[in-house]
Amino acid sequence: MALFNQQYATCFLLSLCILSQCLTKGAIGFACNWGTRSTHPLTPQIVVRLMKDNGFNKVKLFEADPGALKALGRSGIQVMVGIPNDMLDSLASNVNAAIAWVTQNVSTYISKNGVDIRYVAVGNEAFLKTYNGRFVNATFPAIQNIQAALIKAGLGRQVKVTTPLNADVYQSDSGLPSGGNFRPDIQDQMINIIKFLRQNGGPLTFNIYPFLSMDADPNFPKEFAFFDGSASPVVDGSITYTNVFDANFDTLVSALEKNGFSSMPIIVGEVGWPTDGSANANIKNAQRFNQGLFDRIVKKQGTPKRTTAPDIYVFGLIDEDAKSIEPGPFERHWGVFNFDGSIKYPLNLGGGKSLVAAKGVKYLPKQWCVMSNQANPTDPSFADSISKACTYADCTSLSPGASCGNLDPRGNASYAFNMYYQTMDQRKDACNFNGLSAITTINPSPPQGSCKFEIMIDLGKHENKSTTSFAESMKGTCSMVMLVLSFMFTMLVSIISA
Repeated sequence: MALFNQQYATCFLLSLCILSQCLTKGAIGFACNWGTRSTHPLTPQIVVRLMKDNGFNKVKLFEADPGALKALGRSGIQVMVGIPNDMLDSLASNVNAAIAWVTQNVSTYISKNGVDIRYVAVGNEAFLKTYNGRFVNATFPAIQNIQAALIKAGLGRQVKVTTPLNADVYQSDSGLPSGGNFRPDIQDQMINIIKFLRQNGGPLTFNIYPFLSMDADPNFPKEFAFFDGSASPVVDGSITYTNVFDANFDTLVSALEKNGFSSMPIIVGEVGWPTDGSANANIKNAQRFNQGLFDRIVKKQGTPKRTTAPDIYVFGLIDEDAKSIEPGPFERHWGVFNFDGSIKYPLNLGGGKSLVAAKGVKYLPKQWCVMSNQANPTDPSFADSISKACTYADCTSLSPGASCGNLDPRGNASYAFNMYYQTMDQRKDACNFNGLSAITTINPSPPQGSCKFEIMIDLGKHENKSTTSFAESMKGTCSMVMLVLSFMFTMLVSIISA
């Protein structure tokens, strides 16, 4: 009987452990950006599970993607849903357009799908210098109209408005954080927006990119970009700065203090490090930076001027092979995970936890399109064939300094041909480059280095799968465990009483 009781107790404890996993997924408290600019995206259900498995309980979407929002329903993940810049003019000029947007993309998903929407992000870096003022006049009226629409929908207390801005909206004439102030050309707009957000309980959201600071300036002290760097510190009065993130963030805090907003809440909307597309965008640097970032989040570490840690949305969750490369080829490689949810590099998430790869991903057959052994790079159609492939597929890994940037001409062609072939779902006619190409079942990835010839996700196999949300699938599992626990607890009490 003692052995029987011991076995029951062991099973009971095991069930409790399983139930605890159901209840505590995402308890670590990370936040991320989920971009959807991909030719072969993971299903939303797989992405939501990926977030939950890795402790992400907050997510920012750049637009109100229906699939993503439905999958986030009842997941326990808080959502910031974005409005693209190209919608700002219409929302600014017509409050009814704002009401319609809120009804369709906020109210409906909250009431029907149980999505925990906490913020609406109006625009994205709308005051960026490179936009030459294109969205400056529309941003504030759009914010006002979205706020009015949320109030009309009865969501004014539940959902707050913000607008993600780039760090280039503030500057320091002294070069020190204490000299921070807003750019003169947008000073008035910034003050109006901050006042309005404060009145309505909304935070400021800013994107900070140490990578861009370093990549754009060959004289930038590289070690200052990292949290564990050995660069000479920047001394600003009684404060010493050892990394550019702290210095950048506190430049913003100084700008707020100078304009009477010393207690204005701040969210870091984007921060991260890409793994490919340029010499500085590599696995080693990304792992080093993001490990330091995650360590800060786990320790709830703030900055010298704001010791309370802000919410930090890591950019990004997964790579996006169809994202614009206007800022640089690295734009498609910001993900902590590869496009298929596989792990790029290990990260310690605290509490003995490490990254967990996506589950349930299906791939196309293991075959590649490469340059034929009989073909010659001197062929008149050689250059045009590569150009055609890279027009419709992602060849950013061939950029100078990138992971495949040192391939010879045959390797360049093979990489380009294969990316086109995979992007086109391995169609028979997709490996036809004027007689220069052939299909192989031998992986052509170089044995040394990080250059990888990809096999794409099989979209057909994923589309045939059930569209059950992550929350629904977990609900079934956890409900079953709870039933088993109830039964075992009853039996255990009976046995002990006997």
